[in-house]
Amino acid sequence: MRVALRPATEGDREFCFRLHEAAMGAYVAAVWGWDEREQRAYHDRGFAPGRWQVVTVDGTDAGMLSVEQRDGSLYLGRIELLPEFQGRGVGSGLITDLIADADRRGFALELDVLAVNTRAYKLYRRLGFREVRRRDRKIAMRYRGTP
Repeated sequence: MRVALRPATEGDREFCFRLHEAAMGAYVAAVWGWDEREQRAYHDRGFAPGRWQVVTVDGTDAGMLSVEQRDGSLYLGRIELLPEFQGRGVGSGLITDLIADADRRGFALELDVLAVNTRAYKLYRRLGFREVRRRDRKIAMRYRGTP
């Protein structure tokens, strides 16, 4: 299985919205309720082709990744995979690569996860992330390999 990243383009807007619905729709619905119009507006406000990357598996669009550098850390803003690509090591591999990149730079890797997304929470714990704080519906987590 060949996993790669490519820069998102404006042409990926609809794919990324449908991906979000497929990957996160049940969690969003459990927390806020899924309102198509509100979710579309939220997506359109946040869609950032210059910062987002599309995850491909064997040349097929399979997900998206958004990472930004913050003061002394990398922040994993979003990682979403279509359900048919989940549980196959794609996400774990991408996150492991981000951990290695953060370690090389002497940075922490941080993220937020919805409390209802227990599957992702367990993955992050297994990969070495620790819970930093809980606020409202989200859990802030941090990986810091080298002090």
